[in-house]
Amino acid sequence: MSELVQVYLPMFLVFAVGAAIVAVFWLGGHYLGPKNPNPEKLQPYECGNDSDGARGVRMSVKFYLTAILFVVFDIEAVFIYPWAVLFKGLGWTGFLTMLAFIAALLVALAYCWKKGALEWES
Repeated sequence: MSELVQVYLPMFLVFAVGAAIVAVFWLGGHYLGPKNPNPEKLQPYECGNDSDGARGVRMSVKFYLTAILFVVFDIEAVFIYPWAVLFKGLGWTGFLTMLAFIAALLVALAYCWKKGALEWES
């Protein structure tokens, strides 16, 4: 067995077992679960109150910008931590790659700042 297969085989086995468990649970619920819908069960349910839905609610764009900013900077932390751990071994190539990554994030931050996504009063 090659070294590459030996290194990645356990990871692929974990993915396969996870996918098999998900498939068994989903198929079990789909085929074995009771299916007797009626008008009462098909009504939206919200904490015991009748729901009118969200027909008239318009979400502010700032909500979505805040969510995107959170995801962007959360992913940034996920990528920077392993880079910092392996910093010495990566050399100049790793340093310049991370510099480009941080520069792209700074451009995104400047764009959001210019658009007013960081201002909470409106």
